[in-house]
Amino acid sequence: MNARMDHLMAEALSLTPDERSAIALALLESLDGEDEATVSQAWADEIEQRKHDLQRGVRQPIPWEQVKARLGSL
Repeated sequence: MNARMDHLMAEALSLTPDERSAIALALLESLDGEDEATVSQAWADEIEQRKHDLQRGVRQPIPWEQVKARLGSL
């Protein structure tokens, strides 16, 4: 980060949790629009690639019970 960002970060971190939350939400909302479309397209591309990989046998599906067990051990 540059000095300006370091200063802003220090100021933001000195705020109350509610104030930091409000700033975080405002910053995230400011990214809506074109960036959201880019992210949505990236996810669509990833899903399509994974689907093709499954169909060609490049990837193997993992049963839901196994996924839940892995998540439960984290």
